[in-house]
Amino acid sequence: MVRRPLGNHHHGPDTLLVTSDTTQTESVATESEYATGRLWKLITDAQVVLWDFDGPICSLFAGHAAERVAEGLVEWLEAQGLHGLLTAGERESLDPHIVLRAVDRRHPGSDLVAELEERLTAEELKAASSAMPTAYADPLIRTWTAVGSRMAITTNNSPRVVAKYLESRGLTACFAPHVYGRTQDLHRLKPDPHCLNRALAAMGADPATALMIGDAPSDYEASLQAGVPFLGYARNERKAALLRDAGAKDVVESLEPLLGALRG
Repeated sequence: MVRRPLGNHHHGPDTLLVTSDTTQTESVATESEYATGRLWKLITDAQVVLWDFDGPICSLFAGHAAERVAEGLVEWLEAQGLHGLLTAGERESLDPHIVLRAVDRRHPGSDLVAELEERLTAEELKAASSAMPTAYADPLIRTWTAVGSRMAITTNNSPRVVAKYLESRGLTACFAPHVYGRTQDLHRLKPDPHCLNRALAAMGADPATALMIGDAPSDYEASLQAGVPFLGYARNERKAALLRDAGAKDVVESLEPLLGALRG
């Protein structure tokens, strides 16, 4: 792995970087330098990078709202006479994965769950056509691959959806064949570390030499169980707070400083 110094490329306290034109107390500067060193070490030590998909790589539902997808799944269940299958909180969650997992807990392995999962996959495939790339993700993935790290995707989304998006961005070669997404074993979705363990086993990687990049507490919990170092990506302060509250110590609000570290 090429080791290069981390440059100052992004303003803001949550990028773990310090800019020379910002007034800092000595204690804050020391803390920031320590955090920058931690970030540099995470990046340069990573022989294998395990990416969550929706969030760090793209905003999957940018043009096809996840809330509407969840509502559609709930409406379909109600049309089957299954209104009482979900709690009020699950019906109002506006998260399609919460709806799917709730049904699977009550009817594991059933045709009902298989049909609901296929409906979610169809909605995700629609969303992939209008997904918004996360800023700096494409060049970061290409650069990281070019300097010798191997990439994998470990996600709760359908692997068919991931494949469609990667092809549209010309990124397939950076990951193939290492895409580990949702299977019929829905109880193995993150925070279960199943998809991370599959990736590590297939790539023959020691967890300590890998790095997980995710944007949700479930990503952090899965990495913790798998023994993989974790870097949180948070597109806003709300998501950053959720990650930190879960225990994540390293969180960035932009991928730009990672790209700067690799490019020198």
